[in-house]
Amino acid sequence: IRFLTDTGHMCNDQRQEFILLSDTLGLSMLVTAMNQRHAPGCTEATVFGPFHVENGPAFELGADVANGAPGEPCYVRGQVRALDGAPVPGAELQVWQADAEGLYDVQRPELLMDGQHRARGTLHAGPDGRYHFKTIVACEYPVPTDGPGGRLLKALGRHAWRPAHLHFMITA
Repeated sequence: IRFLTDTGHMCNDQRQEFILLSDTLGLSMLVTAMNQRHAPGCTEATVFGPFHVENGPAFELGADVANGAPGEPCYVRGQVRALDGAPVPGAELQVWQADAEGLYDVQRPELLMDGQHRARGTLHAGPDGRYHFKTIVACEYPVPTDGPGGRLLKALGRHAWRPAHLHFMITA
């Protein structure tokens, strides 16, 4: 009970320690997997994470989604396909990622004040389902370790690092 009480005390408008704890224990993914059934061959659903933003800025194919975020330049391309392998024209891709300092744009008060976004955007696949854009190389970053979630990781002998990754939410 003390552990859960301490977890609650770490929560505020800017931080939700229970979500961190749920992610650390794998509960978030378990609930998502149980509630998001998918056809064989379909990409599995996953949690959004705390940094998804609705209605990110729109970009044309080939644009620089990094939009000034610090990091090494990177070029991303791919194709959205249906289960039968057919291209999905016009699919909407929302993409977002941390910058080279391990921070998302929403973690930077100077960007929030001006309503700016970096390393985040919405694009649409071409008629052949293909997409391409410029961004920055994703980097790893640690989750907070100053609360109960961090103490749990330490007690379990686990590290606090998230692997380098890009987020994609694709809708068609």
